[in-house]
Amino acid sequence: MTRRFVKREIMRYVESKTEQLPTPMQAPEDRQADDGRASATDAENARAAWLASLRDERRLSALTVEAYGRDAAHFLQFLAMHMGDEPRLCDLEALQPQDLRAYLAHRRSGEGALSDRSLARALAAIRSFFRFLEERCGLANARLKLVRGPRLKALLPRPVSEESAQAALALAGALAKAPWVAARDEAVLTLLYGAGLRISEALGLSGGDRPIGATLRVRGKGGKERLVPMLAIVRDMIERYARLCPFALDADGPLFRGARGGALSPRIVQALMERVRVRLGLPDSATPHALRHAFATHLLAHGADLRAIQDLLGHDSLATTQRYADVEISRLLQSYRRAHPRA
Repeated sequence: MTRRFVKREIMRYVESKTEQLPTPMQAPEDRQADDGRASATDAENARAAWLASLRDERRLSALTVEAYGRDAAHFLQFLAMHMGDEPRLCDLEALQPQDLRAYLAHRRSGEGALSDRSLARALAAIRSFFRFLEERCGLANARLKLVRGPRLKALLPRPVSEESAQAALALAGALAKAPWVAARDEAVLTLLYGAGLRISEALGLSGGDRPIGATLRVRGKGGKERLVPMLAIVRDMIERYARLCPFALDADGPLFRGARGGALSPRIVQALMERVRVRLGLPDSATPHALRHAFATHLLAHGADLRAIQDLLGHDSLATTQRYADVEISRLLQSYRRAHPRA
């Protein structure tokens, strides 16, 4: 099976834009033939097919697909500079561990250097790309598995306190001049803290989700759905906003609207929290996502079951939810050290 066949299969997939990817191929026997070498465009076509598989098959979030695509594009650009020519698929198969280490060193230094966490994400994107090449194009490079990424420190969530969360919700409604905007801002932040939604999940609600009942079906990361209990105060805030909103909240349109009637931008909510935390003297970690962290941490502090919190947050792994228990233990130890006479 020649590399021309590999190229033709990838191009057919990209042009058709269907969800059916090429069938797995066996490694070609004549890879050393010069007339069978894939062109440089094959690497970019393969990248496009890989991104489509992440989006359509693995159903990763749009932001994750965008970040992975950007990392893979940077990698191919670096290889063009590193090798003196645009990389071909066969060049990717022949890469050595030192080539990947050179790329990681390049991304770590100079202007726009990546943090360890961003560098680990870039390495994960490259590994995912090479797994796709092996499964779909028969191009294996086991040597790159020898390269280890940076060792990352476990980061604990940084929620706001219960008092700060309540103050933030109250202040959000007082900062806007228009009553409907004030009601909207308060409703959005109340959703984040009162229901533990991600900002993308809250802003992804449509007019068809009204009237909000005792539970709300939320579409989270990867298109996964979950049922979230809705407190009466959260439902009341949303209905108050809906009554004051000057725009028709159509069933197929966004629930939360911007000043001109379009979908409310996440950046507007982030800017709102920036103003709130400046007024209240909160740390930079007091972001919209910190309200979701506060939702989980405060539930746990008041005796909620960790498994139940996992379901409410939509986490695939209990280990992800376990971090909130670590936050509570850390706070307990800090209080102990401050209060104990022998500390």
